[in-house]
Amino acid sequence: MPSAPEPKRLAALAAAVGAFHLTDRPMRGAQDRVERALAAGAVDAAVAEAYLEAVRRYFEPYEREAQGQLRHVDRELERVYQLEYNLTAERGVVAKRIEAVRGVLGALAELRAG
Repeated sequence: MPSAPEPKRLAALAAAVGAFHLTDRPMRGAQDRVERALAAGAVDAAVAEAYLEAVRRYFEPYEREAQGQLRHVDRELERVYQLEYNLTAERGVVAKRIEAVRGVLGALAELRAG
C-alpha cells in the first residue's frame, strides 16, 4: 500500500474539495473522514488513499461533462462569430445600396426642381 501523502498537500486538496457544495453521500463521507483525520493529525495511508479515490470518482465525470460543455460553447461561439461576420458584410452591401439609391433620388429631385 502506498504511503500517506504529505499532510499539507492533502489538507490543501481537502480545502479545495471542501469549497464545492458536495451532495454525493460517499464523497461527503470521505470529505468528513479526511477532515477529521487531518484535524486529529492522524491521516494514515488507508484513509488518504480512500479519500483520493473518492475525489477521483467524484470529479472525473464532472471534468468530462465540463469539457463537453466547453466544446458546445466553443461551437456556438464559432457559429455566432460567423453570423456576425456575414451580417457585417451584408450591412456593408446594404449601406452601399442606400448610398447609390440616395444618389439617384438626389439627381431626380434636382431634375424636377430644375
